[in-house]
Amino acid sequence: MRYTQLRAFHNVALHVGFSRAAAALNQSQPSLSDQVRKLEQAHDVLLFHREARQIRLTEVGHELFRYTKQFFEMEGQIGEYLNQSRAEVTGTLRIIADSALHVAGIVSRFRKANPGVFVSLHTGNTEDILRRLRNYEAEVGVVANLVAAPDLETLDLGNTPIVAIAARGTWPKSRKSLTLAEFAAAPLVSREAGSRTRAAVEQAAARAGLAFKPVIEVEGREAMREIVASGAGIGYVSAAEFGQDARVISLPILDNDLKMSEMLITLTARQDVPVIRAFLRTLNQ
Repeated sequence: MRYTQLRAFHNVALHVGFSRAAAALNQSQPSLSDQVRKLEQAHDVLLFHREARQIRLTEVGHELFRYTKQFFEMEGQIGEYLNQSRAEVTGTLRIIADSALHVAGIVSRFRKANPGVFVSLHTGNTEDILRRLRNYEAEVGVVANLVAAPDLETLDLGNTPIVAIAARGTWPKSRKSLTLAEFAAAPLVSREAGSRTRAAVEQAAARAGLAFKPVIEVEGREAMREIVASGAGIGYVSAAEFGQDARVISLPILDNDLKMSEMLITLTARQDVPVIRAFLRTLNQ
């Protein structure tokens, strides 16, 4: 196995095509294809399904791509180590969070301390966040009510209650809250499967012997807010994620302990990545 063969495979997988990978590496496409073919032949494996003008990673290719991401990231870390005289942290920090509200302040402080770092922030549910972290598609994640895992490092960001949200004018002004039973009986707008907020609400209803039967299911917090604002039903969010929206009101849910614990997570294997170290240093400060 040669370094050039691994680099050729990695870039073809990364750019989803031989011609784009060849352009990125500034070499000819036939040469690149030959390197990938030799890698396949040397180990008697098929790494790409080649279909007309398109390619797809095989199962073996997917797994190898996960390893080459780690390999070439380590190569970058070695370069950083050998160039420690440059004190400024540079590069890209990819954050994926269940809500941008949980990291907005931290990102602002981080950028002030590290102006040479480009920050990319995306949102997703817990399944998305864990998948992208483990696929080396993000450096930092923020999730709620996470179950501990040996490959993850966690930092507690605190907890907040889950509140019901309703369109302004659809709930009596004299009522400033509702019970869990009233909440469960209302026309519920629910998050998608995989949402930790939904799981927490379902578990609270089950403990109380109440049925949890949404009338509408949506993907993502913003979609829920829009449907609730239209008056179609009652939704739910962490109080920290309620934000500012004149169209909706928040209502505490009584007689329960519905809370979301937010965690900042990183992969244990990536603790030495400079941008991750710098971000954690900002958080601790």
